[in-house]
Amino acid sequence: MSPSKIPVARPAVGADYPASADDASCRVRESLRPLDPVPAPGRMPAGSSMAEIVARGRIVVGVDQNTQYFAARNHHEKDRIEGFDIEMAEAVGLALFGEPGHVAYRVITQAQRIPLLQNGEVDLVVDTMTITCDRKRQVSFSGNYYDDGQRVLVPWDSPVAGIGDLRGKRVCTVRGTTSIATLRDKGTLPYAVDNWTDCLVALQRAEVDAISTTGALLAGLRAQDGDTKIVGPRFTDEPHGMAVRLDRADFVRFLNGTLTRMLADGTWERLARTWLSPAFDGEPQKPETSYVG
Repeated sequence: MSPSKIPVARPAVGADYPASADDASCRVRESLRPLDPVPAPGRMPAGSSMAEIVARGRIVVGVDQNTQYFAARNHHEKDRIEGFDIEMAEAVGLALFGEPGHVAYRVITQAQRIPLLQNGEVDLVVDTMTITCDRKRQVSFSGNYYDDGQRVLVPWDSPVAGIGDLRGKRVCTVRGTTSIATLRDKGTLPYAVDNWTDCLVALQRAEVDAISTTGALLAGLRAQDGDTKIVGPRFTDEPHGMAVRLDRADFVRFLNGTLTRMLADGTWERLARTWLSPAFDGEPQKPETSYVG
């Protein structure tokens, strides 16, 4: 992104802070029990959310296009977005339709994820979305499809060794993310922009002292700028889920059945090794979810 295209950033205030409370009645790693067996393509239950999507002929999935390893434009084919989140969306499309070519991607910002689900513009969001109790009151989540935690990215010559060195400093993150509330609680000055690449430009311009989000996303930014480094241990524990509209419990169960099958037959491990090994500096660990109901 050229410097002239970066949107004006500002300290994050008010509605930019997603609620962070995880109350005692909520279990972020719990999701609805999977369908077993998962309905085969062409055999979706009549009247189900899945049958409605199949009848339309496509599933509309909200994704990013600026998250290296998860969903980013291919360098040689600019019309193609690729990464782990895209593979997960394609797996859902294949489970629904039995063949590729039925996934329609809608590029969205992280702040648009919940509103576009709620108004029905997208059927599914697969966009590095941390499961929180506040979000579970607004949308429904599949089980955890990968684990991560928040860390810090700084210039290679920065003396910062971790989040504790950034109190009172400007730290960039993206609007609509859980990172904002965490950064505020850590005593930093959150600096909100629309996309992660905007954070990278802000760091290069010395408008911020650091960038903070989950480690895998930071690894993607580090890959784009070798003059940066990731410092300090994780200071959050964040399961990530695929999100659907709150009233689509049947679709959540379908997603969980598909995810359970991918974890059992080696598909998840193959995709994780392909896309996430560089982000996690090694073998990604299988995610854990408790199923209820």
